[in-house]
Amino acid sequence: MMREETVFGPIFSRRLGSSLGINLLPQHGKVCNFDCIYCECGWNKDGLGDRSLPTAADVRKALSAKLEACAAADTHIDSITFSGDGEPTLNPDFPEIVDITLELRDRYCPSAKVSVLSNATMAYKDDVFRALSSVDNPILKLDAPTDAQVALINRPTGKYSVEEVVRSLERFNGNFVLQTMFLKAPEFQSGDWVSEWMNIVRRLKPREAMVYTIDRATPMAGLEKYTVEEMRALVQPLIDEGYTIQIKG
Repeated sequence: MMREETVFGPIFSRRLGSSLGINLLPQHGKVCNFDCIYCECGWNKDGLGDRSLPTAADVRKALSAKLEACAAADTHIDSITFSGDGEPTLNPDFPEIVDITLELRDRYCPSAKVSVLSNATMAYKDDVFRALSSVDNPILKLDAPTDAQVALINRPTGKYSVEEVVRSLERFNGNFVLQTMFLKAPEFQSGDWVSEWMNIVRRLKPREAMVYTIDRATPMAGLEKYTVEEMRALVQPLIDEGYTIQIKG
C-alpha cells in the first residue's frame, strides 16, 4: 500500500508526466469515502492508524519548500497533482488549499498544470465545485454506469447515486476530464455496461475521457486488466464520434 507525505515527488505519472503530488490526507493512514477493490493505497480498514489531516498552513509550508527545491535543482514539473492516500476533497481546507497551490504554481513554475484526482462525490458542494473548476485538470471519476456496479467496484461509504454524481458533473459544462477504470470481469460489467457508460459520456461531453486499467498491486486478488487494444475497441464508437479519449494500459 502507498503512504505519502503531504508533498511528494515529483514522480512519473503515466497520465500526467512529471507529477509533484499533494496528499491532503494522513501521511500514515488513509481517508476515503470509497474503498475501491483496485486502490493502490490498500483497504480503508488498513489505514486507520493515522487520521490527522494537513491544514492549509501545513500545505503552504511544505509546497513552498518543495517548489523552491525543485526550482533550485532545475527539476521540471508537468503537473502539481492532488492525489495521495484517499479522496482529497474530504479535507475541509481543500478549497483554500487549491487557491494556495495556484498562487505558488504561478510564482515558482507557471508552466505546470494543477490537477486534481477526485471521485467527484463532493462536487455537489459549491465551494468544492468552485475549487475544482479553478484548476487546469479536474480529473473526476466515474467507474461504472449503475449504482450496483459502483457498489462492487468502488464500495462507497454511505449513500451514492450515479445519477446524482452525473448531475454534479453536468455543472462543469464539459470542462473536466472523466476518468474511468476498466476491469475485466463479468460481475463488474454486467449487462450492456459499455453502451450505458458511453451514453453518460455523451450526456456529459467532457473535454477528455481518461480510460485506464490496473497498473499496480491491488487489495483484491485476481483482478484482470485490459490491454490497450481491448480498451480502444470498447471505446471506438466515441472516438469515431470525435471524443478525445486517452487510453492507458
